[in-house]
Amino acid sequence: MSQPDAPARWQYENFEHTGSAIGFRISRKLDEVQSPFQKIEIFETTDWGNLMLIDGAVMLTTRDNFLYHEMMSHPALFTHPAPKRVVIIGGGDCGTLREVLKHSGVEKAVQCDIDEQVTRMAEKWFPELCDSNNDPRAELLFDDGIAYMKNREAGSVDIVIVDSTDPVGPAEGLFNKAFYESCFRALKDDGILVQQSESPLALLDLIRSMRAEMGKAGFSTFKTLPFPQPCYPTGWWSCTLARKGGSFGFRDSDARTARLKTRYYTADIHLGALATPPFVAEALDG
Repeated sequence: MSQPDAPARWQYENFEHTGSAIGFRISRKLDEVQSPFQKIEIFETTDWGNLMLIDGAVMLTTRDNFLYHEMMSHPALFTHPAPKRVVIIGGGDCGTLREVLKHSGVEKAVQCDIDEQVTRMAEKWFPELCDSNNDPRAELLFDDGIAYMKNREAGSVDIVIVDSTDPVGPAEGLFNKAFYESCFRALKDDGILVQQSESPLALLDLIRSMRAEMGKAGFSTFKTLPFPQPCYPTGWWSCTLARKGGSFGFRDSDARTARLKTRYYTADIHLGALATPPFVAEALDG
């Protein structure tokens, strides 16, 4: 007599503030570590590759992480006239670092994440994201990103990418005026700050507050770019770019001829992301 199939195992993340949830069908748990800062878990899924959770929150899957990493890096790098020095705050899975270093003009990319265990777990379970970790232009630091930016030499950076978790726990201090002032000071006059800015569908208040704090720190122009991200709340995410001055036109011809190996980002995708949906524009107006 055949045995009934075992019920599927699912890993759910509930989003109380949006009244929604997301789930992944799990084959097995692969790894777990409790760092001094947070609990990191790795699961094997049936359809999405490996899954990383931090303190129970979905960070990335093998299947869809390219959407986030490409949009956190390439729009800014093709907006800046000649980015040579890039700092990534957070980004411990190293996917954003990999995308940044696809740009041959980048001379130095520093990644500063407070939790070394995130990188070690990525090296083990998401090795494809860590292809550029040994690039001579890369420097991996495991330190407090807030202190690191505070101590950067004024005018020493072209682009700062804040690839952080949600604004809670270790990442809470990365969403306020004091941190943005440090970024503003470290950036050159044509510098760009990029911050992951959550879901424009459900968290517009957070995006509005973030942009207000950036403005208080001295940034004068902003652009929030939406993109799909199935593993995050609502499946629709965004990054917000801030500049000391200037517009958000980008080097269209360079983006078209760069021949970067990407799976989502293109010059046309970039152009489309610059078109702000009316409900977002209305919420962020002023």
